[in-house]
Amino acid sequence: MSTWANLGLQDSSSPLMEQLIFFHDHTLLILVMITVLVGYLMVMLLFNKYVNRYLLHGQTIEIIWTILPAIILLFIAFPSLRLLYLLDEINEPSITLKTIGHQWYWSYEYSDFNNIEFDSYMIPSNELSLDSFRLLDVDNRVVLPMNSQIRILVTAADVIHSWTVPALGVKVDGTPGRLNQTNFLINRPGLFYGQCSEICG
Repeated sequence: MSTWANLGLQDSSSPLMEQLIFFHDHTLLILVMITVLVGYLMVMLLFNKYVNRYLLHGQTIEIIWTILPAIILLFIAFPSLRLLYLLDEINEPSITLKTIGHQWYWSYEYSDFNNIEFDSYMIPSNELSLDSFRLLDVDNRVVLPMNSQIRILVTAADVIHSWTVPALGVKVDGTPGRLNQTNFLINRPGLFYGQCSEICG
């Protein structure tokens, strides 16, 4: 989970989140190189007393500043498309968890077992213990196995919701009348906090 003075992303607890962090770093490196190049050119043109008459109407420079951005976009697009494919890939799940969003709480159903159902409410701030986290801790936690493919089916009972666990790289929209699904694998044991990342209502 995020801690005090944490400037980066959370530590990943799934292979998908590791790939998301790698793609973030890859894209950020490209953006830093573009910023440095543009900044260097602006400083050089600002302090340069020479004038190049072919700078604005030269065929070569127009080809360069058309082809170069296209190549840069390809270096961003191919890893992005690969990652989108991996995020939507559904493998053979070991367990399926049904998740229903309500205003102010979530309902869960383990359908692979004897129809285990429960509601998960956020603990009010005045009832929190000293080792609990405000706006994160709930009264009933979801327990999921490690190193197993998990399928999450998400819907909503009233308004739109979004089931999110940042450490796992999972975010699924819950819409009334629609059933969305995603698949993930937890490769590290721990307690992971999620939230509804939608302005519901």
